[in-house]
Amino acid sequence: MTTQAESNSAVLPQRSVGEKTIDRGFVWLARILALSVAGILIFIAITVGIEALPAIREFGLNFLVNSAWNPVENEYGALPMIYGTLVSSAIALFFAVPLGIGTAVFLSEDFLPKSARLTLVFMVELLAAIPSVVYGLWGIYVLVPILIPLEEWLHNNFSWIPLFSTEPTRVGMFPAGIILTIMILPIITAISRDSLASLPPDLRQASLGLGATRWQTIFRVLIPAAFSGIVGGIMLGLGRAMGETMAVTLLIGNANQLNFSLLAPANTIASLLANQFAEASGLQVAALMYAGFVLFVLTLIVNILAELIVRQVKKF
Repeated sequence: MTTQAESNSAVLPQRSVGEKTIDRGFVWLARILALSVAGILIFIAITVGIEALPAIREFGLNFLVNSAWNPVENEYGALPMIYGTLVSSAIALFFAVPLGIGTAVFLSEDFLPKSARLTLVFMVELLAAIPSVVYGLWGIYVLVPILIPLEEWLHNNFSWIPLFSTEPTRVGMFPAGIILTIMILPIITAISRDSLASLPPDLRQASLGLGATRWQTIFRVLIPAAFSGIVGGIMLGLGRAMGETMAVTLLIGNANQLNFSLLAPANTIASLLANQFAEASGLQVAALMYAGFVLFVLTLIVNILAELIVRQVKKF
């Protein structure tokens, strides 16, 4: 009797030397490209870190907890900008994640005819191609007048809460967070939809065959199965929110002061760099590069945490 390996080798076609060489070449090319991406990332980090060394020597870790930003006196601290970056991104995720996942589910299931779904998918992906400055101008002339009554209502009824304690203005943290929500929504929606659409049809059929309802299948089978892809889309959206410049610069108010109210003007690291880098000199350049290095580290930490979450969920 022939062994299982012999029977398999008899069934599978023998690969030629040329095909094996091509496969090895493709593997090495993929490795080289992956290492190149890692090398570029390390090169950027080293370059920014070297440029920031004068500020790192001068201010140390106090740069992260100091609120002063005074180029005249060469006093620099990035705490308000770090706070603004994290809070505006958190506001964007708070609204964009449920909307994006819900839209992805709606577009990946047969709630609409296929032609209508394809049209909506194209429109969602088109939103991601709009320049950020266009979003910013639209936010100033269209979004802000819509948000002002809501901000006034929040302040009048919940001013005892620190988040709504200041008088609303046309610019501030809340409008910036909402425009970021609109900007990252297409990214989260498109990647989440692709993750759901790429799932094997057997998962859905098996769940329905065991007696699960349509919504039970979506929330208990499909979304958990596509969780890693959904988290990837969320992280890409978060990366854009943390690094977004022009739209946030136009709407956040660019106030280098720490204020816990969402209705008050604020600032982010990206907006700080956009506003001051062109006219900076001396120690101010190093301080701006230090702030950029902090943004780089924050983004790296967020992505590491996301990877750990995905691994834990997969184990669960």
